This record gives sequence, C-alpha cells and structure tokens, in this order.
Amino acid sequence: MADTAKPKGGGTAKSAGGRRRNRKNDTPNLADEQPKDLLDYYRQMLLVRRFEERTGQAYTQARIGGYCHLNLGEEATVVGLMSALNERDYLFTNYREHGYAIAKGISPRGVMAELYGRTTGVSKGWGGSMHMFDTEARLLGGYGIVGGQLPLATGAALAVSYRGGDEIVMCQMGDGTTNIGAWHESLNIASLWNLPVVYVVVNNFTGMGTTVEMSSAEPDLYKRGSAFRIEGQRVDGRDVLAVRDAATDLVERARSEQRPFLLEAFSHRMKGHSVVDPAKYRTQEQADEARAQENDPIALFEERLEKAGVLTEEAKKEITDSVREEVADAADFAENSPHPDVSTLFDYTYATPVANESRRMPADPVFAE
Repeated sequence: MADTAKPKGGGTAKSAGGRRRNRKNDTPNLADEQPKDLLDYYRQMLLVRRFEERTGQAYTQARIGGYCHLNLGEEATVVGLMSALNERDYLFTNYREHGYAIAKGISPRGVMAELYGRTTGVSKGWGGSMHMFDTEARLLGGYGIVGGQLPLATGAALAVSYRGGDEIVMCQMGDGTTNIGAWHESLNIASLWNLPVVYVVVNNFTGMGTTVEMSSAEPDLYKRGSAFRIEGQRVDGRDVLAVRDAATDLVERARSEQRPFLLEAFSHRMKGHSVVDPAKYRTQEQADEARAQENDPIALFEERLEKAGVLTEEAKKEITDSVREEVADAADFAENSPHPDVSTLFDYTYATPVANESRRMPADPVFAE
C-alpha cells in the first residue's frame, strides 16, 4: 500500500545508490480480489514484458530506428497506474511509454507498427518510440524532452477545470525529471489553481545514469511536492495491486477535491536507460539486484497467484501462449505494413489547415520558377 512516510513491501530493498529502504509487509490481500481481475493484471503485465522483449530484439535487427526505451521491470507500475484511470481520463508520459500505450487500450499492433515507423502505427509512423499519441485513448504523448510533458499535462488539467469536467490528468515521469525547471513551475501552477492532476514519478533509483541520492538533495521524491503544498505518497512499484490502490485513491481524490497529488512508485529498471545503453555506471551487484527474482514484478505476482490457487498450470499456459501469439501477431502486422510516403511529410505539421503553410521539400527552390 502507499504511505506518506516510508516505502512498504516485503523485507528490505536497496537503491542503486546503496541506501537501505525499510519496508513492512502491507500488500493488498488476494482474498479481497476477483480472480478474473487478478488474471487480467497478470496477463497485461506479461504482455508488456513480452512486447518489450520483442521490441528490443527488433531494434537489434534494425527494424526499429531512433531512440527506444523499454518498460522492463516496471510492468506492475504500468498496469497498476492504468487500472486506476477511467477511459475518459487523460495520460501524459515520457518517452518510456510502450507499456502505458498498450495498458491504456491501444492495440499492440498499432504500438508495434509505430515503433517500425509504419503508416498503421498509432501516430501513423511519424512519432516512433518516444512520441505515441491517441486522442481516442486519451494518451496525449509520449515526449522525448525530459519533463516536456509536465507543462502540457498541467495545461490539460487547467482545460478540464475551466470546462468544469470530471476528468483527471495523470502525468508520468522518471525520477530525474524532478530536478528540472518545468517540475517546479508545473507543480506550483497546479497547486495555485487547484488543478485535477496526479503527477507520478517512476523511481528506478538511477535516472539516466546517476543515482537519486547523488542528484537530489531530497531523495524521498514523494516529499518534493511539499514545497507547493501538494500531498505525496510512495508505493512499491513491484506490486501491481498496491500501485492500483494508491493510484486509485489519489485519482479519485483529485477528481472529487479538484486539486493535484503526487505519487512515487519505485521499481528496478532491468536494463540500461535505452536499448543501446550498456549501463556501465552500475556495479555488478546493482545489475544483479535489478534482475533478481525478488525484484521482478511478474515473478513476484506469479508466485502469489500460484500460492493462492488463482493461477493454475493450465491458466498459466493459456495466458503465456495467447500473449506469445499476440506479440508475434503485432510484429508480423508491423513488418507487413507500409512505410509513409515522402509526399506526406508535412501532413501532420498542424492539427488544422494553416494559411500560407510552406510545403517546400528539402532541396526545393525557395521561389517557384
């Protein structure tokens, strides 16, 4: 469960900076859950894991270009957060958003095709890994600039408030984002104007390559909203049910109380910052810790479900097989989808037609002959 004082969970866990974080066993009771929901969470987490593994493989095969950041190790956080949102709620993310797009309801086919840069992708092949956007699913990006989503998410919350809507905005980010100017500016405005937004910091202890303790004077990131009188909570990001409950509480309070909240979810990032990052800034001990079964959200949840008799061998095989087929289908769909034509290069420069918009292609003369 979430807490406003210290992390909770089973045993102890050590951040990449080496500092011990004590937790007590306060995870939600499976007996209070519907087995169908538990199996659905398990399947979603496994789908994100297998999708991201296939993505990493496709990147090494040069089927995916540009930057590419994976959700490996953060599956419980992804699924728990998305389970807390209503369909009408808005989501803004950073560049590590493949899993969020899928869990928000976007087809794995559309996500994979976007990674491949094909016209059938969720952003029609022009966004790629970092810039997914779907107004129907209310995923409004995917932003490559660290913290670029913060002012926009805050602005969206202002729009909701101005219209008198009952939607909320969730704004996801990494731990490094809490040190940039847009963080302070956005939280300040959100608190001043009582905006319905939940800021979520996914703390994997290392930012891009520097530990939180070495980069933040206040390493307990959920406390960093206190300067703006924003209530913060921290939750074990390895526990999908704990994340869901903590996020649901803050989402519904933001909706009913019309004010911002801050949630910090901590989990280990299994690989480097991006697909091409060898993560040499980690010691071998830290790398082993990040990949250990005790920190693997899927392994932890699978064990709990098996012990509770919810996940039988038959159900596990059925889920595993269906996920494998769905990921393979997404990859095949992307591989066989068309590339965008060069003539469409400027088609989505503006949302609506703009007078005197230049359609000049590279190397075209400035003045027509």
